[in-house]
Amino acid sequence: MRLDGQPLLASIPARGTVPVWLGKKANEITLAEAHLLLSDFGEAFSSTDSLQKRRGDQCHAPLSVLPPEAYFEPDKPLSFPTDIWTLACAIWSIFSSRPLFDATPATHDDISSQQVDIFGPLPLEWWDSWEARHEYFEERGEPTKDRFISPSLEHCFEKEIQAPREKMGMGEFDREEMVAILTMLRSMLVFKPEERATAKLF
Repeated sequence: MRLDGQPLLASIPARGTVPVWLGKKANEITLAEAHLLLSDFGEAFSSTDSLQKRRGDQCHAPLSVLPPEAYFEPDKPLSFPTDIWTLACAIWSIFSSRPLFDATPATHDDISSQQVDIFGPLPLEWWDSWEARHEYFEERGEPTKDRFISPSLEHCFEKEIQAPREKMGMGEFDREEMVAILTMLRSMLVFKPEERATAKLF
């Protein structure tokens, strides 16, 4: 429900799910007490079934995990590479103390600027069509002055994954593990969907 009484946009879910208190902290719940239920909240669809196809502008994924094609190619159908991008963001969040892309508060353009900061230039057709890019980047692609620049993936890994693990005595990933994780994530977080890693690769 919108506070101004206007109808919801097509890209906004009609319902939200509120977390609940189960009476004890998550780390105190035993495996015998834990009953997992996986749900897609009505969002799952078969990208190979023409009757179920969804376009980028119909993607309800949170901004922090929304693949760039959903924003830059809103009229194109989503497919398996969309899930690969979202899975990479989920893997990051499992390892990390925070999401890779900070969406609190953020717009599509804020997220896009973070993606460019971390992974480099957008495909030229997306860059040229991105109307708000001048708020974040100079004409030659350099970040505008006086704005926060998201650090590299490697820096984020050290700060958001390694440092908290060390602080909590969990043990850090060794160099070989870190390289493997970053290589996997980079292959999954490629801007162009057709160039992303596939599930068969893993």
